This record gives sequence, C-alpha cells and structure tokens, in this order.
Amino acid sequence: MKTEKVVDHIVNWLQDYANKAGMKGFTIGISGGIDSAVTSTLCARTGLDLLCLEMPIHQHAHQVGRAANHIEWLQNNFDKVSRQEIDLTPVFDSFVSALPKVDEESRFLTLANARARLRMTTLYYFAGLERYLVAGTGNKVEDFGVGFFTKYGDGGVDLSPIADLVKSEVYEIAEFLGINAEIINAAPTDGLWADNRSDEDQMGASYPELEWAMKMQEAGKTKNDFSGREKEVFLIFIKLNSANRHKMLPIPICSIPISIK
Repeated sequence: MKTEKVVDHIVNWLQDYANKAGMKGFTIGISGGIDSAVTSTLCARTGLDLLCLEMPIHQHAHQVGRAANHIEWLQNNFDKVSRQEIDLTPVFDSFVSALPKVDEESRFLTLANARARLRMTTLYYFAGLERYLVAGTGNKVEDFGVGFFTKYGDGGVDLSPIADLVKSEVYEIAEFLGINAEIINAAPTDGLWADNRSDEDQMGASYPELEWAMKMQEAGKTKNDFSGREKEVFLIFIKLNSANRHKMLPIPICSIPISIK
C-alpha cells in the first residue's frame, strides 16, 4: 500500500465531501481504539473543525485514558480540534432501570448495542448543533466482512473514511500518522462490555485471521479447501458474514405492484 498517497486521498475526500455538503467539519466518538484514532487524525488533517467526543458508559479506566491521551495529542498537533466529555453512564443506567426485568443472559447483547446507540444519538446531537458530519470508524473487515458493528449505533454515520481499508492497513496508516503506541499496541475492543472482552474474544478469531478468510471467500474458496485452524477460522468468518448480512445491505423495501396501487 502507498500509505502516504492513501492518507492524502482520504483527507482530500473528506475535505471535498464536507465542502460540497456545506458542513463545517466533523464529529467523532473517541474510544481509545485504533480505528477512531486513525479516523479522527485523518479528519484533523483536513484543517476543518473536529469535535472529539468522549462518551464513557461504565468504561474501564485504561480505555478512557487512551482516548484522553489521543485527543490531547490531536490538540497539540492540529488546529480546530475541540473536545467534549459526556458521561452517559447515568443515562444508560436510567434507561436500564426503566426496562422490564428479563433473564440477564438474554439481554447482555441488546444492552451492549444500546450503549452504541446512545453514543450515536449523542454524536448527532452535537453534529446538528454545529453543522458537522458524523465520521464513522468502521474498517472493511468489520463493515463488509463480519458485520462487527451495531446497526444504528456505530453503524449510524454520515460517511466512512476507512471502510475500504482492512485492519492491517489501518495499523499501517496509524504508524505513518504517529498515533500513540499505547493505542497501536492495545487489543482491539468495542468497549461495550463490562468485562472488557476483546474483539477476538467475541468473534473467536483475530483480525489477521479474518482478513485472510475474507480474501479466501473473495477468491471463491470453500470450507473443503482448508483443514485445522484455517478451516475453523474460515467457518467463523462465513457464519458471521451470513448472520450479519442484514447490516451490510440496504433496508429492504416492500415494493407495491402498480396494478394494486
């Protein structure tokens, strides 16, 4: 990958999109992870306004710390970068207390997704106040491979600057941009779970493995072409890709025949 050219291309694309839309800049949720760090830095390089939101919900201290350190780094290196911390923990707790009681195990995933959707709502609140675009942080493997995002949560954005980059390419850009080592070295996590589980814990495969499986699927391979761990990873990818395809496709519309309208 021609990293510098890719960075320039994304920055120019962001500038052009914002200018054509008549928007002043971008807002983005900073999680302390690699994707939001890279995306926010690319947005900052446009020279347009960038509002970085910290939105902790029962967040682990090290995640909060990495996010805060990254925003400080952005402000030290770029103009027009502002920050706002919104503690959504009381909002989330109030939401949970208003819900009917159900089996704890069955609602774990829905509550994790609720965190992401509260953050999306907050991002759009500030975007609306300032005429900003909400920048998405999903990469190609997450958005179009395994569907590892929350529908109308972190998937609810105005534009996706890094969605054509696989995770290894995101890391390559992070190195080029000088992103803090603590972020580059941290295990990827969506930060939606109280036990701090990693993305690999949830999916059962690492991003390098999933990148490989995505390439194999695109090459027309089947499970019969592999054995051992490779077959296991390929089946994990296929299962996630199939289960989450509804996130990757446009919302289905019931088309009414002209003859009955």
